[in-house]
Amino acid sequence: MAVIVGVHGIGKYDYFQEAGSAAGAAEAMRVKWDRYLHAALGGEGTGHYFSEIAYFSHLLRDGGARRRSLAAMDDSAQQVLLEWARNRGLGEQVTGALRTFTGWLLTRLDARSTAFAELFAPEMAAYLTDAARRERCRQAVAETVRRNHPKVVIAHSLGSVVTYETLWANPDLRIELLITLGSPLGMRNVVFERLLPAPINGRGERPPGVARWVNIADKDDIAAIPAGLGGCFTGVDAEELVNLDWIDFHTAEKYLGCPALDPHLRPFLA
Repeated sequence: MAVIVGVHGIGKYDYFQEAGSAAGAAEAMRVKWDRYLHAALGGEGTGHYFSEIAYFSHLLRDGGARRRSLAAMDDSAQQVLLEWARNRGLGEQVTGALRTFTGWLLTRLDARSTAFAELFAPEMAAYLTDAARRERCRQAVAETVRRNHPKVVIAHSLGSVVTYETLWANPDLRIELLITLGSPLGMRNVVFERLLPAPINGRGERPPGVARWVNIADKDDIAAIPAGLGGCFTGVDAEELVNLDWIDFHTAEKYLGCPALDPHLRPFLA
């Protein structure tokens, strides 16, 4: 029984390029996400859990634009990079030009962090600083949820930010369970203060149409800073701090294959 809508995270434009359409990209991701989640649930059931993946990565790109290196990012992306690095405890004292900081940072990041930053900073900046793109991404998620009437939405990475704002902007969308995976929603000076609606007195709130909110984060996930969202948001019902993989710490495959999902999803899959 497919009762879940998924919302993907950063770095998924290649699905669009390979499929040639957003619908094709969404279907290719759905097949993979079903397989990943099937493993987490012990291989039981039909293996068909996701009715659809809300796909928006193509809306954050200009045609066939390729991923840029850190040194070639525009100023908005480099500003996101700077604040992300500060959240990680890197470069708190750095002042001066952004590009000077970027050059300094390149000498201090390992390969996995550099690869992550080259995806995270431009896509997060494109979403948060371009109002038209932001609205189109939220519309894509809202249309997917409205079309499928899911009981559960599982949102990964940047997808958790888009989903949070979408559910607030569309209070008619009612879901029984929201699961956020590797979420940067609480990341200060990058995401948290820029959310719509804006946090009040330093706290956000669970969207009104969500009955229950579960957040799962890997202890080493450099996107989920802080790993726990309860200190930033009212209405987070459960937090799971997991240890997925010290190298592969942020992918949807690892999160969806995580046993921590099992007890939260079982009631909806019986």
